[in-house]
Formats: sequence, C-alpha cells, structure tokens
Amino acid sequence: MAKKEKEKKDTVAEEVVEEIMEETPEVNPFEEKYNAEHDAHLRLAAEYDNFRKRTAKEKEQSYQNGRSDAVEKLLPVYDNLHRALQQETQDAAFKKGVEMTMTELVKILEGLGVEIFGAEGDQFDPNLHNAIVHIDDESIPENTITQVFQQGFKMGDKIVRFAMVQVAN
Repeated sequence: MAKKEKEKKDTVAEEVVEEIMEETPEVNPFEEKYNAEHDAHLRLAAEYDNFRKRTAKEKEQSYQNGRSDAVEKLLPVYDNLHRALQQETQDAAFKKGVEMTMTELVKILEGLGVEIFGAEGDQFDPNLHNAIVHIDDESIPENTITQVFQQGFKMGDKIVRFAMVQVAN
C-alpha cells in the first residue's frame, strides 16, 4: 500500500510540474537580449528627443534674451527723443527731424515685437507699472494713472522696463 501511495504522489507531483511548465512560457535567451536591447534603444531615442527639444527651447530663450538686451540698450535713446519732443523750439526743421527719428525708432521697436505701454488714464497694474508718486484726488477714479514719467516696454510676456507712473488713490 505504501508503494501505491508513493506512485500516486509521484504522478500528482508530475502533473503539477507539467501544469507549471505549461503555464510558464519558455524563456529564450535571444528574445530576452533582443527585448533588453530594444528597450535600451527606445530609451536612448526618447532621451535624444528630450535633448533636442530642450536645446531648441534654450536657443529660443537665448535669442529672446539677446533681443531684450538690445532693446534695453536703445531705451535711453527713446527717452531722450521723447524729452526732446516735449521741449518748445523755434526751429521747425529741427523739431521735424526729431519727430522723424522718433517715428523710425518706434517702427524698429515694433518690428522687434516690442509693445510700449503706460499712458495717462490707464488702470494701474503692479505687474506692469512702478508707482513712484501717489496723489489723493476725489475727481479721479482710484488706481488710475495720472502722469507717466517713463514709458514701459515689454516683449511678449517679458517686461523689458516697467513704466514709472503717478497714481491717484
């Protein structure tokens, strides 16, 4: 009887081993190596794509920063021309020359994508304007720009220079 029980246990064990072998697919070492190499290749391709996108973005940011720096260097010229236009002069030809120079400079700035902002009557925005003087005047709505001391400039979302203004409270 012990022999029959032993044979029965052996057959049951063999059946269990066969079931496990059927459930577990055979592992081909070449297929494993192929899958590993394929995975490494996909990772390398994704890493290269990320590198390409990052360098393109950095290149565009460098270009934008260069343009912004160049515009920033031209702003004193704009300010001087603006002040010259505000002065009274007897020489009409001189005034016309300054106006033409200012018009050309504004066209160049607009061509570079520069937006000039900060005008009297606009609403004060601390993200765009630098309030250097506050006045109390009941006849003017609150947070209204009453005087512009220096124009503001921006390129896209980047502020090149904040507008310096007087604000009514």
